[in-house]
Amino acid sequence: MADELFKALADPTRRTILDELADRSGQTLFEICGRLSMRHQLGISRQAVSQHLAVLEAAGLVETRREGRYKYHDLNTAPLRQITERWPEPEPEESTP
Repeated sequence: MADELFKALADPTRRTILDELADRSGQTLFEICGRLSMRHQLGISRQAVSQHLAVLEAAGLVETRREGRYKYHDLNTAPLRQITERWPEPEPEESTP
């Protein structure tokens, strides 16, 4: 799982998609494409965005749900905890006088 997580985070477009889902979770593919185009001037195809979303979903960073004919994408930050748990911040050493 960690390899998929790092692979997903390595790409700047995928990080931008995560930023957009952090700003407003529960977006459709059409909405995500529109926000990437309007807010970030990214002219990538819907298929490319769909492929990026598949990588993010495989890493557990995006969860999808269907409602009728629409598929919504939600941000899941739980996998990011794996990173902080793997390399926790060391406890500060107490200095003795």
